[in-house]
Amino acid sequence: MDTETLLHIIKQGENEQTEFKQTFNRQAIETLCAFANTEGGQIIIGVSDKHSIIGSEISQESIQSWLNEIKSKTQPGINPDIKIFTIEQKTVVCISVQEYPVKPVAMQGRYYLRKNNANHLLSAAEINDLYLQSIQTSWDSYPYADASYADLDENKITNFTEKVNAGGRFKLSGTPMECLRKLRLLKNDVPTNAAMLLFSKEEMFYNVHIGRFKTQSHIIDDKMVRGTLFEAVGSTMTFIISHLKVAFEITGKTSQRTEIFEYPLPAIRELVLNAIIHRDYKSPTDIQIRIFDKEITIFNPGKLYGGLTIADLKTDNYQAQSRNKLITEAFYLTKDIEKYGSGYRRIRDYISEYPTMYFDFEENSGGFLTKIGYKDQKIVEKAVDVGEDVGEDVGENVGEDVGEDVGENVGENRRKRVLNEIRANYRISAKEISLKLVVAERTIERDIDKLRKSGIIQRKGGDKGGYWQINENKNE
Repeated sequence: MDTETLLHIIKQGENEQTEFKQTFNRQAIETLCAFANTEGGQIIIGVSDKHSIIGSEISQESIQSWLNEIKSKTQPGINPDIKIFTIEQKTVVCISVQEYPVKPVAMQGRYYLRKNNANHLLSAAEINDLYLQSIQTSWDSYPYADASYADLDENKITNFTEKVNAGGRFKLSGTPMECLRKLRLLKNDVPTNAAMLLFSKEEMFYNVHIGRFKTQSHIIDDKMVRGTLFEAVGSTMTFIISHLKVAFEITGKTSQRTEIFEYPLPAIRELVLNAIIHRDYKSPTDIQIRIFDKEITIFNPGKLYGGLTIADLKTDNYQAQSRNKLITEAFYLTKDIEKYGSGYRRIRDYISEYPTMYFDFEENSGGFLTKIGYKDQKIVEKAVDVGEDVGEDVGENVGEDVGEDVGENVGENRRKRVLNEIRANYRISAKEISLKLVVAERTIERDIDKLRKSGIIQRKGGDKGGYWQINENKNE
């Protein structure tokens, strides 16, 4: 660095890689530690916060004393580069340090990270995350304590490999164990944390707690979702959808009805996937989803990871890093997600068709909170609750007589779709139909019961091994 470069740095002011100090002190060592844990930087001694060059009284012994103090108070010991400059007949010292290869570096047992122009004291979880990042690994790649391959469900592994192969992003062959080895989900044939979360026979108690709220204190419905991560995504979406409303757009001469959910389902699914894949599984806190009349909030433990900021997420060009690399890889290979930090861009695209909708997010209480909802109730007021009695709900919103008529037509239209699913697969279950039609399971069960009572369908055999028979001569 020459004098001209130094003057340019002073003119720019303090930032993520520069700090000014009038004298060398303990805070200067903290800052060097923070620089080493981030991207490196320099402290300029003899400059005020207002960029004024005031100079510093030093000697060669002073420089050596500073070096000794820095090295003795940091673990691992930092060896900075020190240069002396004379500017305006005043002595200015630049102490610079490179990013340390294996982080974090401590200053007398305390760990700091540089954020903007300030030093941030790291929590225990942040210290652990920084270490895992620096050695290019993640928590989910470590062996699960006291687990063995026998704790995994091979049927779940087989279903996963079939989905991976169908997706075309990777080809897996061999036994279930061999497939997991290829994906590094086994370590010396011991399941990793990721393998247990994805394929465990038993529930892992990493919960998704979902509630339907009328107010912050009035809970209408409540569910604790457990199971492997792929199962948790499906169960969570099923519960959310059962509490959403849907409007109908009539188009064309044939008066064809198009369903319009009050929320874009792909955006909701993207948010659920983000919460489940990127949560901090070292935290005992549950993922918490709250469904209100005009808003859905999703909280997952663990702040943004790998230096990602809220400002970054608000752009369409950011470099994402994964807290759980193997879990992210698994969902990428099944094509449930894209890997390269495009999730929030896609969410913004999905909600662009909902002009009164907002989407917001923040770090909150040691975790990450997203909110999606409506600025007003115009769209919601036209909707009908697919999980409740349709006629009554619409009647309340658009007039009792009109509501009953629309409700009756909506139910008839949906039951025709149920019949089409049964025609395609005579052994299909109500749950499978609900997932295909994106309608609450309890609503489908009511539709099936109505079709049976009308004589349109008949059950042959029991719940297991039985099938549906359709009487095509009957009309609902």
